[in-house]
Amino acid sequence: MDIRRENVAKQKRNRRIIYGVLGVVAIVGVTVGLSRLKPAAPGVERSTVWVDTVKRGNMLLQTHGLGTLTPEEIRWIPTLTDGRVEQILMRPGTKVKADTVLVVLSNPQLQQEAIDAGLKLKAAQADYNKLQVSLQSDVLNQKATTAKAELDATQAKRQMEIDTQLQKLGTISPQTLETSRGNTEQLAAKAQIERDRLENSSKVKEAQLAAQQALVDQARELAHLNQTRLEALKVKAGTDGVLQQLSLSVAGTDQPLQVGQQVSAGTTIAKVANPTKLKAELKIPETQAKDVQVGQPAEIDTHNGVIPGRVTRIDPSVQNGTRTVDVTLTGELPPGAVPDLSVDGVIDRERIQNVLFVGRPAFGQDKSTVGMFRLLPDGKTAERIQVQLGRSSVSTVEIVGGLKEGEQVVLSDMSRWDQYDRVRLE
Repeated sequence: MDIRRENVAKQKRNRRIIYGVLGVVAIVGVTVGLSRLKPAAPGVERSTVWVDTVKRGNMLLQTHGLGTLTPEEIRWIPTLTDGRVEQILMRPGTKVKADTVLVVLSNPQLQQEAIDAGLKLKAAQADYNKLQVSLQSDVLNQKATTAKAELDATQAKRQMEIDTQLQKLGTISPQTLETSRGNTEQLAAKAQIERDRLENSSKVKEAQLAAQQALVDQARELAHLNQTRLEALKVKAGTDGVLQQLSLSVAGTDQPLQVGQQVSAGTTIAKVANPTKLKAELKIPETQAKDVQVGQPAEIDTHNGVIPGRVTRIDPSVQNGTRTVDVTLTGELPPGAVPDLSVDGVIDRERIQNVLFVGRPAFGQDKSTVGMFRLLPDGKTAERIQVQLGRSSVSTVEIVGGLKEGEQVVLSDMSRWDQYDRVRLE
C-alpha cells in the first residue's frame, strides 16, 4: 500500500529556503568583515628613506641662499665723444692701471675742430699782444703830453713869481702881472687835465686788455675742451683693477666690442672692477628674507673655502620671488675667488635654547602641521602622525607638538604612500 509523502517535500523546500538565507547572510558578513580590514602596510626600502631622531638642545636658525661674488668697487667706462673703434688694446680679464688705454677711437671732424680751436687761440693771443702794444704806446704819448703840460705850468708859475717881484719894483705894470697870473692858472689847469687823461688812459688800457683777455681765455678753454675730447678718443681704465667687460649694447643685448664699430658719446663700453674687494649677493626666498637683518653673521662657501661675512644690505624689492641680500666679506679670499663666481651662503639669524628639533623634512612650511611617519619600537614599522612644526633652519626644524625626544621619523618625501597610514621598512 503506497503512503503519501507531502510532508517530506515541504520540509525539503523549507530547508532550501533556510540554507539560501544563511548563505546570503554569510556572504554579507564576509563582505562587511573584509571591508573593515585595513589594507596591508606596503614595504619601503630603508636605504631609500632618510630617518632622523628627535633631539632636545640649542638650535641655530639659519637661512640659506645662492648667489654670486660681485666687486664692491666697479667703474663703468663710457665714451666721452663720438668715434669709430680703431684699436682694441686690452681684453677682458687683463689687469689694468688707471692710465691704461683700453680702446682707441677716431673722429676726423673732432681732430679738425681741435686744430681750428688751436689756431683761434693763437690769433686771440696775437690780437691781445697787438692791443697791448698799441695801448702802451697811447699811454706813453699821454705821459709825454702830461709831462710837457706840467713843465709849462711850472714855468708859468715861476714867471708869475718873477713878475710879482718886478711889479713891486715898478718895473712892470699891474696889467702885465695879471696876465702872467692868468697864464699860470690856465697852464696849471691844463696840466691837471692831462694828468686826468693819463690816469684815464691807464684805466682804458686795463679795460680793453681785460676784454681782449676774456676772448683769449674763451679761445683757450675751447681749445682745451677740444684737446680733451681729442685725448678722450683714447679710452682709459680710470682706476686700477681687472677689465671685466668690453662690449657694446646692440638691439638691447651686450655684444663684444669690435674694430670698426661706431659708438656715440656717453655709451658705456667697458667695466673695470677691483678683484680684491668682493661681496656676496645672495638670493633669499621672500618668505625667509623677513627674518634676515642687517648685521647678522654669515658664511660664504666658494666651493674652495668658506669666508666669514656680515649682512650689510637687504634689497627692499622682490624679484622672481627672492630678495637680494648683500654680505660683506670679512675674511681673506681663497684661491679662485673671482667676480661672478657662484657661491652658497648661510646667514645665522638666531640661536634658540632648549627646544625639540629634528632634521628638516622634504615637505612642510614653518609653523604648520604636517603628516610624518614615526617609527614604532620594533624599528621596522612606521605610522603616520600629525606633527606641528615651529621655526625652521637650513637643515633642522623646531618641533612644537606631536613628537617626543628620542623618537625617530622619516624625513624623506613619502607622498607615494599618502593612502597608507603605515609602512614597513625593509
